[in-house]
Amino acid sequence: MAKTSMNLEENMASVLCYVLVWVTGIIFFLMEKKNKTVRFHAMQSILTFLPLSIIAWIVGWIGAPKWTYGYGPYGVGGFDPGIPALIWLSWLIWAITVILWLILMFKAYNGEKFKLPIVGDIAEKHI
Repeated sequence: MAKTSMNLEENMASVLCYVLVWVTGIIFFLMEKKNKTVRFHAMQSILTFLPLSIIAWIVGWIGAPKWTYGYGPYGVGGFDPGIPALIWLSWLIWAITVILWLILMFKAYNGEKFKLPIVGDIAEKHI
C-alpha cells in the first residue's frame, strides 16, 4: 500500500475520509496534497454526504411538528402537527446515507476505488 503525505496507509486515510462523512472529507481533501486515491475518496465523501445531509435536514425540518405563534385561534398560537410523510422521507434519506456510508468505508478499507454514479465522475475530475 502507498503512503500518504500525512504518513498514513492509503486505505486507512481513505476510510478516514468517510468517518465523519463530509467533515472528514473536507479535512482530508485540504490536508492530502499528493495521494490521488485519498483525494478522490475525500471529494466523493463531500459530494455525496453534504447534499444528502442538507436535503435530509431540510425535509425533516419542513415536516417536523411546530408550535406556531400568532397563527392559532385568537392570535395566540397553535400546534402544527407537521407532515408525517416528510418525516418518514427524512428518515429514509438518513437510512440510505448510513448504508452508503458503511459501504464506502468498507470498500475504501479494502483498497477499492469504488466510484458512485455521477458523484464519482465529478470527484475524479476535481482531484
